[in-house]
Amino acid sequence: MKTCVIMQPTYLPWLGYFDLIKKSDTFVFLDHVNFSKQSWQQRNRIRDKNGEILLTIPVQKPKSDENSINKILIDYLKIPHIKHLKSIKACYGKSKNFKVIFEELEKIYNEENKFLVDLNLSLIKYGCKKLKIDSKIYYSSLMNIEGKKIEGIIEICKKVNSDTYLSPVGASDYIKDGKIFLENKINIEFHNYDHPVYNQMGYKNFISHLSFIDYLFNI
Repeated sequence: MKTCVIMQPTYLPWLGYFDLIKKSDTFVFLDHVNFSKQSWQQRNRIRDKNGEILLTIPVQKPKSDENSINKILIDYLKIPHIKHLKSIKACYGKSKNFKVIFEELEKIYNEENKFLVDLNLSLIKYGCKKLKIDSKIYYSSLMNIEGKKIEGIIEICKKVNSDTYLSPVGASDYIKDGKIFLENKINIEFHNYDHPVYNQMGYKNFISHLSFIDYLFNI
């Protein structure tokens, strides 16, 4: 069995995203599809003593023919790299792993990647390194995918020679009927993730599904 996972490049993704990568033999960044503004592609959550904080990377308004995820430009006039680093420092400055993790994140943000996808990929690959994940990674934008939605998923699975597609649970309603996978000799499985509960800087209430950096700073 060779398992494929296909996900859009998320900004500072949660731990379940990395568990999907870990459980795949082949992980494909779905970066050729249309960008969705105010989605997890450009935002995610961290926390402080008062609760969760939403970090959003501002982007330039794309041209009508350049709305794919891999063509979205970061709006550096709003200095997001500086603002986000300040927010991260304010939230985790007293965490036990702050010095090492912050310095490593700072290097990534200060590269000032032109495209949002490049920033996201740098952060995801950093997360994989810290979490000791070494799955093979591909990019849909380099695959000449012609199919849309489910047909596109099947096409990608075939191109990477995978016979099993591991899908996030949230996509179960979207996929609905798995018959088309069976017709193409591809097994479909749904990902289940038991989110760990850990000490978030001594706060009484645990907040789940935050960015993976919350875990790195605290554990």
